[in-house]
Amino acid sequence: MKNIMKTMSVISAIALMSGTAMAEIKIGSAGPFSGQYASFGEQLSRGAEAAVADINAAGGVLGEQLSLSLGDDRCDPKEAVNVANKFVNEGVVFVAGHFCSSSSIPASKVYDEEGILMITPASTNPKLTDDLSDYVFRVCGRDDQQGDVAGAYLQTKYAGKKVAIAHDKQGYSKGLADLTKAAFEAAGGTVALYETVNPGESDYTAFVTKLKAAGVDVLYYGGYHTELGLISRQMEDQGLDIDIVSGDALATAEFWSITGDAGEGVRFTFAPDPRKNPAAADLVAKFNAEGYDPEGYTLYSYAAIQIWAAAVKKAGTTEGAAVSAALHDGSSYDSVIGALSFDAKGDRTTADYTWYTWTDGNYVED
Repeated sequence: MKNIMKTMSVISAIALMSGTAMAEIKIGSAGPFSGQYASFGEQLSRGAEAAVADINAAGGVLGEQLSLSLGDDRCDPKEAVNVANKFVNEGVVFVAGHFCSSSSIPASKVYDEEGILMITPASTNPKLTDDLSDYVFRVCGRDDQQGDVAGAYLQTKYAGKKVAIAHDKQGYSKGLADLTKAAFEAAGGTVALYETVNPGESDYTAFVTKLKAAGVDVLYYGGYHTELGLISRQMEDQGLDIDIVSGDALATAEFWSITGDAGEGVRFTFAPDPRKNPAAADLVAKFNAEGYDPEGYTLYSYAAIQIWAAAVKKAGTTEGAAVSAALHDGSSYDSVIGALSFDAKGDRTTADYTWYTWTDGNYVED
């Protein structure tokens, strides 16, 4: 957290050339920089700060330096709109964000109206790009892709077993749970228990009691690491030993800090580990030298800015419509998470999901 909130306008590089200050291009990074999902906010801010620093060190964009503004939406839809309007007032031309789909979707309406390009590193709800804005893109996958993988796994691994599916009612959470449920049922599975919980609570024992009474064999949870971390601990407290499966919001070390040994064996879907991508080797080494592990969506945040900068160079302008056209023209853009191209909706044309298992304090890719 000390690196996140030190200022809400970071990396403001000012160079003097012939006695005149070099012009700056203002961009934004939005996410939960405070609150219960702040560990993901740190991933986004770290990635964004590193991208801006590296681009500026290489000469900037179109001969100008980048200035980065952070917008803390706390994964709250109303705050996300406030952040979006703040960026508009600041003259921001591009936003790398938001994190939660429930924030990205309403904020994207503001950006669309203002012609500001947005590339989210992490929002996976299909509705975000299905709304067909020319100004909205994502460098992550979609929950229907993730749900297909999870649903097929549940049917294969737990055929004939009692499967419970639950979520915490938020946009990302409900979307992922429902799409996994649909894929599971399409594969021939039957959901024994479908439940919801309230986000941000500290006591989920009533929910755990329901699982126990229903005799479920596995819980698929659509939601964030904070709630599932507590649920895992409270399951252990009640002596409920069942398998837990979830999605990409478990890609943070904070999950284990909540669960301790109760998190052992929990499985979740996420993209192939970007830290292993050869294109990211130097950046990962730089982060590690600073004592930071660029886990989760850190490199996705970096890639969002990296790809935008490349599209600006191709378009020859930061004007949103022109940069959008450059991203939509089928070109492939190199990044630290691999070479990406985008379809008509603004989704990446290829997105793979694989499995990770929490073991001994770390999540390990299968």
